[in-house]
Amino acid sequence: MTTAAVSTLASALASRDIDVVQPFQLDRSNLRGRMVRLGPVLDEILGRHAYPGPVAQMLAETITLATTLAAALKYEGVFTLQTKGDGPINLMVADVTSAGAVRGYAQFDEDKLKAALTDEVEKAPVPALLGKGYLAFTVDQGEHTQRYQGIVGLEGDRMDDCVRHYFTQSEQLATGIVVHAGLSDGGAWGGGAIMLQALPDEDAGSVASDAKPSDLEDDWRRAMALLSTVTPAEVLDPALPVNDVLFRLFHEEEVRAYDPHGLAAQCRCSRERVVTVLRSLPREEVAELKVDGAVDVGCEFCSTHYRFDDAELETVYGSAS
Repeated sequence: MTTAAVSTLASALASRDIDVVQPFQLDRSNLRGRMVRLGPVLDEILGRHAYPGPVAQMLAETITLATTLAAALKYEGVFTLQTKGDGPINLMVADVTSAGAVRGYAQFDEDKLKAALTDEVEKAPVPALLGKGYLAFTVDQGEHTQRYQGIVGLEGDRMDDCVRHYFTQSEQLATGIVVHAGLSDGGAWGGGAIMLQALPDEDAGSVASDAKPSDLEDDWRRAMALLSTVTPAEVLDPALPVNDVLFRLFHEEEVRAYDPHGLAAQCRCSRERVVTVLRSLPREEVAELKVDGAVDVGCEFCSTHYRFDDAELETVYGSAS
């Protein structure tokens, strides 16, 4: 699927109140926000893998958070949210292109996971499943640009706690965020999140510039109190329009919704990319990877496998010379 096709599909999905990012602003308190609701996108990504329940749950939240965070950025390229730790889930990666293509995967140790499945997992999944490690935010806008990366330690019981810690430590930007994910009665994965941030001074307008610090603090506390009342059902239910959720929560804050945009599940792997990787490796080294007379290269994101027998490898290396 091309970037243009992803953009077209994402635009179509945005009108369905699912697989959508809804930007909004609270005019009374000068806060900007994003609400994300994922359905088929999340279910398709997780359905490509046979993850145990706790791993799928953590990855679902991470993918949902990645789409929410990406929506708050201005970039042309790829935004990546990654966790790495010493727990049963040693790695999670979720990335979102500026066109709205989403993908993600997780790596885990099955034996460690079985030993970790206690009551503590539900109460504090991050320390129980991820352990000690870090959370990384990366924006890659391609060649001839400087890649941005921010890293903080994994702090907090849940993934949204870790994201709040990142903004406190790395961005010094007041951020409130809630995330929910789970299986529907029909067995399909869904996810949703709402994020609020204080507007930078240059975007806040005259109301913020005239406001007293105490007023701004009151605005923030009031908005966070309202955000804390949102339920998983409100965030996840595709039958409940996104803008209805925002009005329920923030109507007294003079909520203003902007144009939504959609998201689509799409991996960026291809046979051509695999060929490029193989050509970068010594031929003798690649030959040692053969199993049953062929080299099999699998994509960790989408589980697609690319097989190269001797004749195809000859084409790979012959065309490179």
